[in-house]
Amino acid sequence: MSESAFGTFDYVIVGAGSAGCLLANRLSADPQRTVLLLEAGGDDDWIWIRIPIGYLYTIANPRTDWCYKTAPDEHLAGRSIHYARGRVLGGCSSINAMIYMRGQREDWDHWAALGNRGWSWDDVLPVFQRLEDYQHGNIDSYGVGGELRVEDPRVEWEILDAWRAAAAECGIPSVKAFNGGDNFGCAYFQMNQRVGRRWSATDAFLKPVRQRANLLVLPQASVRRLRFEARDFKRRCTGVEFVHPEHGARFVEARRETLLAAGAIGSPQLLQLSGVGPADLLGAHGIPLVHELPGVGENLHDHLQIRMQYRVSNVRTMNALANSALSRALMGMQYFLLRSGPLTMPPSQLGAFAKSDPAQPSANIEWHVQPLSLDKFGDPLHPFPAITPSVCNLRPSSRGWVRITSPDPDQHPEIKLNYLSTEEDRQVAADAMRFTRRIMAAKALSRYNPSEFRPGGAARSTEALVRAAGELGTTIFHPIGSCKMGGDRMAVVDDRLRVHGIEALRVIDASVMPRITSGNTNAPTYVIAEKGAGFVRESG
Repeated sequence: MSESAFGTFDYVIVGAGSAGCLLANRLSADPQRTVLLLEAGGDDDWIWIRIPIGYLYTIANPRTDWCYKTAPDEHLAGRSIHYARGRVLGGCSSINAMIYMRGQREDWDHWAALGNRGWSWDDVLPVFQRLEDYQHGNIDSYGVGGELRVEDPRVEWEILDAWRAAAAECGIPSVKAFNGGDNFGCAYFQMNQRVGRRWSATDAFLKPVRQRANLLVLPQASVRRLRFEARDFKRRCTGVEFVHPEHGARFVEARRETLLAAGAIGSPQLLQLSGVGPADLLGAHGIPLVHELPGVGENLHDHLQIRMQYRVSNVRTMNALANSALSRALMGMQYFLLRSGPLTMPPSQLGAFAKSDPAQPSANIEWHVQPLSLDKFGDPLHPFPAITPSVCNLRPSSRGWVRITSPDPDQHPEIKLNYLSTEEDRQVAADAMRFTRRIMAAKALSRYNPSEFRPGGAARSTEALVRAAGELGTTIFHPIGSCKMGGDRMAVVDDRLRVHGIEALRVIDASVMPRITSGNTNAPTYVIAEKGAGFVRESG
């Protein structure tokens, strides 16, 4: 397929997700610079994107989700699982849990200790604060006046209050808010919402500037490959090839830089398709090698949540409401009249952080507690009252990869996580499940008669618990690391997010994280984009 010229822009951004929307905002602020933002998905004009509980309809829906599947994992009972990634303006911020988590001081200081200058907690905290617009003002270490609205939940559940009290009995103190650098404690999650509506990257960064004359936003543009040329014995990225239903096959030139913001799956896939990556992999698919970077697509990791579930009694949970036509109607009225109630809920409302063992440098496990239960998202809720205290390892040592399976850009890559593949991760999983059981057995929950039905009380030994973790475990949709930042042989970008060995090309998204942050990864992605935009501007 031959491409015709689409024109020349100073900056071409691939991917209009959390990072891409922010980059488009910042770089188009200079009226002397032209910016093209390319997005494979469509516009974010569907009502279920706006209503917070709409994630039930946007995830696993090809209208808004890439609908990836992981390769089967040995320690997940050989299962392949759904791997949601946003395919719509706003990217994952249009379909995610909306939970606002910065990570912990230890996460960012670890990045800096690897040699990544400017990425310590003290470096990034002011960036977070500049971006934030906290509901309660300039308190609790939050900022105010930024584009990212941060608000409290708008619905309460008796069973979650009791779970919080039970956690306190087990040594996890109740705290007002997370995000102060050490998340040890239990609190209600704060969210990217504005008065009960999802507040996505498009709301925060793109819609306010979309009419700028120097910014072109092009949805439904499927990027196929990057183009390169040799200059003075160096490789330089000159732009991208894309296909659009109206414009056909086109090539757009980037006068200054091309910025990949396609995420932990899309960015390494595009690099590999373009000849940048592991030589053996590219050779196996007949792709000419432009520049060998063995780390492209490697170091993929994620948070695996173990969804333990308990029947309860003497209390209302979401199960009863969802299974009643009258209750569903009342919830709808409550939302549309008052912007409150269960339709404002993220997948999880209550969180807790703790150490799985005292040797950990900081909290290394996290609970996402849900006042509901179901077999998997998309399935009906169970016809009995129940809760799901999901627990995850915040710093897994298991590593996987993203690898193309064909030179055809329309073919999904292989996504292999290798969850629970290390002894360390298996031990943390077993310890986390035992900790969950201690909380569920605490006095504060006794009046609700909690009874574990998944995995069930028969799983007692470490071996049985690890097996159960593999049968229950699923992603929280936090893939990172596949184009990691650093200076070692497997690093893909430097600490200013420039691709090693290639001029005029950067990766600016969650794939550059060398190690995952403690908690939901959307807020850290905004910080990566904010810092990345600064690097680009400084380069002229």
